Amino acid sequence: MNRKRRTEILIQNGGNLAKELAEVIKKKYEYQPISEPEYGLTMIKMRESAKKSLFYIGEVMVTEAKVEINQSIGIGIVIGMEDELAQHLAIIDAAYRANLPETVEWEPVLETTAKQLEEQRAREQRVIFETKVDFETMEV
Repeated sequence: MNRKRRTEILIQNGGNLAKELAEVIKKKYEYQPISEPEYGLTMIKMRESAKKSLFYIGEVMVTEAKVEINQSIGIGIVIGMEDELAQHLAIIDAAYRANLPETVEWEPVLETTAKQLEEQRAREQRVIFETKVDFETMEV
């Protein structure tokens, strides 16, 4: 699983799984914070659909943290003021970069969580579509 997909799953899960996985690493390994969670602004890119060109839609506030485990640096960036989640994401990223054995055990957990999130999203979509009005069947 690539870094982007892993991070999306951990964030969409609400941070609970990220906390669990980070705690496993914190108990077994020594980690050094390179930078404590700090706030910043980043520009958000969007693709304009007609011309297919990129443009910046605006800025968003992010929290960023960096840690080091076994000489491997991990970065955690999340939208909003989420100090703890950014720290957990950095620890997990560093664990993957250091090829710690625990990361192999996480893959099935992450895949299961991804499936649960997709099922939840599908249920929400079904509820939305049930309330959708079909204007073609309405009489004038």
